[in-house]
Amino acid sequence: MRTTLDLPDDLLAEAQRILQFKSKTDTVVLALRDLVRRRRIEELKDLSGRVQLDIDLPHSRRRPPRG
Repeated sequence: MRTTLDLPDDLLAEAQRILQFKSKTDTVVLALRDLVRRRRIEELKDLSGRVQLDIDLPHSRRRPPRG
């Protein structure tokens, strides 16, 4: 999707330098993906202790014999 953004030049330039990207688009896309990933991780952490799972870990870690 093509869109117009008003981004601080110094912030974008620093992000490009850190990520070693020449493309502004690649820099913004990676930053957005990272933000979404971090938020999802935080949401999962917030669920800690709230979700009851009935999983038999020893059984689930056993691999079936190859045949």
